Amino acid sequence: MGGEVVDSVVSSGSLSEGEVSLDEGFASQVPTHFRDGLSGKIGSGTMKKDDVYGLGDFEEEDGLFSSALESEVYLRRRSSAYREVLGSYDDSRVHIENLGHAKSKILSYYPGAWIEEVGGTKPFDYNVPKMTSLLLIGPRGSGKSSLVNRISKLLDDDKFASERAQVSYNSSAGDGTYFLQEYMIPRGSTSFCLYDTRSLSTDPSEDSKIIKQWMTKGVRHGELVIRESDDSSLRRRMRCKARGSCRPFSVIRRVNFVIFVINGLTVLKSMDSNHDGQSQYMQLIANTYNCPYLSFKDDKPVVVFTHGDLLSITERARFRVHLGELFGIPPAKQIFDIPDNSDLLTQFTIVDMLRYCLEHADRNLPRKTWMLKKVWRVPVSACFYLALIVGIAIIAACIKRTHHVHKSKIHIDWPKIRHMWLE
Repeated sequence: MGGEVVDSVVSSGSLSEGEVSLDEGFASQVPTHFRDGLSGKIGSGTMKKDDVYGLGDFEEEDGLFSSALESEVYLRRRSSAYREVLGSYDDSRVHIENLGHAKSKILSYYPGAWIEEVGGTKPFDYNVPKMTSLLLIGPRGSGKSSLVNRISKLLDDDKFASERAQVSYNSSAGDGTYFLQEYMIPRGSTSFCLYDTRSLSTDPSEDSKIIKQWMTKGVRHGELVIRESDDSSLRRRMRCKARGSCRPFSVIRRVNFVIFVINGLTVLKSMDSNHDGQSQYMQLIANTYNCPYLSFKDDKPVVVFTHGDLLSITERARFRVHLGELFGIPPAKQIFDIPDNSDLLTQFTIVDMLRYCLEHADRNLPRKTWMLKKVWRVPVSACFYLALIVGIAIIAACIKRTHHVHKSKIHIDWPKIRHMWLE
């Protein structure tokens, strides 16, 4: 899919007249006064030899030099990230046997399979769930339900299976997902599941409350998600839909990792627009992604962006680099481009994303508390010693009692029978 495109973009020596090199393209995004300040100072013929080391005239303009140098470093780092992302679209590295091996790793997974024994810990030191739960969250129309169907169809290995999650064809007309939906992957498995959720609102504080509830109290299949801002008509319509489908006895599952889903078209439009509404959208997804409840220690959620098949490879690469800077994560390793097609590269990306999620879910499993661990490890020896002490006490009491009874039976009161042997 991306081999030819990558070669044409990365190869800087084959640029035709009028084309812009990769570094020049990124240089155009760095503030002009930074570039001019750096090139003017370093390229000046009046600069002294020792000034290369920060001496001489640069002492008076250290702030400008520092800013220009930081801009140059930023430009090179961004260029390197862009090249790495472009390289990930090289489909020549993906073969059917590689995909089969990667799928077998996911299909053979069980909760706790990838626990890392670090710090002297063992697998029994952790509270391993019966099923690993991955939570999908994202704005309206981001493609969460479509992603569930794509993952399920790939791992079920059934091209003719019906879609499991309801997809809204027109997000502005449909209601979307209002009930938490649990999907075991693959069907009937007990290894891991995906949870499809209601879309994010336009109020970060309201989203934060719901996310906190999911991450601290768990999620339950079929649970209706209602916000404080929902009007009475919407509440009434949703409760009407919920009739007969309430499942109070469904299992509450702890969320083990999070998948943040974004519509690539919407975000790319926001990147290229100066409209206040678009910038607010970018700020919304940034605030939600950085919600502390979504992270597990230092591990932030993975990001999946959809509808990339409607964009060019260069646009998709630029989008991933921008998201990496916005969220503070490596764009080539933690942001996954899953378009609406089924080629080998897309399938491999899905499997790679799932492996990342499951590995980090096992890595961040909660440890058992000290008290529970002691109670679980010590009972055999404790019970043995306790039983031994109690047994010894019982035997000692029995021996003492028997000895007392025996003495009382053979006791002779010699003073009273003294006259018998005196006569």
